[in-house]
Amino acid sequence: MSYKYTVNDCTLSDEQRAFYEENGFLVVKKLIPQHELDRYYKRFVDICHKRVGDTVAMTIMKDVALKDKDGVDPERVINKIQDYQADPVLSSYFRLPQILKYVECFTGKDVAAVHTMLINKPPDPGTKSSRHPLHQDLYYFPFRPADRIVCSWTAMQKVHRDNGCLVVLPGTHTGELLRHGYPQWSGGVNKMYHGILNYEVDEKKLIYLEMDPGDTVFLHPILIHGSGSNRTKGFRKAISCHYSTCHSHYIDVKNTVQEDLAKEVVQVAEKRYPSGEWKFEMIWEAKKVVLQGRDSRHSAL
Repeated sequence: MSYKYTVNDCTLSDEQRAFYEENGFLVVKKLIPQHELDRYYKRFVDICHKRVGDTVAMTIMKDVALKDKDGVDPERVINKIQDYQADPVLSSYFRLPQILKYVECFTGKDVAAVHTMLINKPPDPGTKSSRHPLHQDLYYFPFRPADRIVCSWTAMQKVHRDNGCLVVLPGTHTGELLRHGYPQWSGGVNKMYHGILNYEVDEKKLIYLEMDPGDTVFLHPILIHGSGSNRTKGFRKAISCHYSTCHSHYIDVKNTVQEDLAKEVVQVAEKRYPSGEWKFEMIWEAKKVVLQGRDSRHSAL
């Protein structure tokens, strides 16, 4: 068969390559050892309780239903830490050789980490605000080519349907980038949790990715995916990174389905750093960490 979404001479077996080519995702079991997950978990809790000194570069996000309430455990309030690329503990995740050897199969040898997240899904407060609507990751990125971008998403705890595991629509990575926006949910929607608008979902085609700690799924950026609410009394944590080839290029998102998102991202950056003059691509350039290969910073991502 011909391969479009994976590269030759890589770690993947023929069976794995064929699966990703057809479905747009691939789960690798037990890729990350428990002792690494324990380090990330402790670091997250320490950040929640302000026991880590320098977090200014991170984006610490709070559940919309709990962020203004007093006396709530911060581990229940904070649902995501983004931009941990400078953190000495969490940043070790995206440098793990066992992850990078798989990442190369999708990006090629020259690899940059472009977006980092530790996602915490606390017990839902009754508003279903712990849900993440169906979306496509490429919607957030102003760089291309899409086929040389991949996300690694590692379960830090056992994830299943009751605590809000990932759900994917296999094969949708072969489609186009669709229009997104905030869903009209009665319980409120978390900041930047945009979802695909006016999209009819065939429930029978959804696949729920129930995973054990250390299991890692690799996702194409156009693949439609999301997650449900956490209906348990425990937490559901995962750590992830998006990678791209170092030879990506920026696109102008004006008059595209990404234009409104770009304006929102710039507004957030201007509010956090009012002394700067921000552009959408500048924000993403600031997040990038070149891991392997040439750093073509001025002409590519």
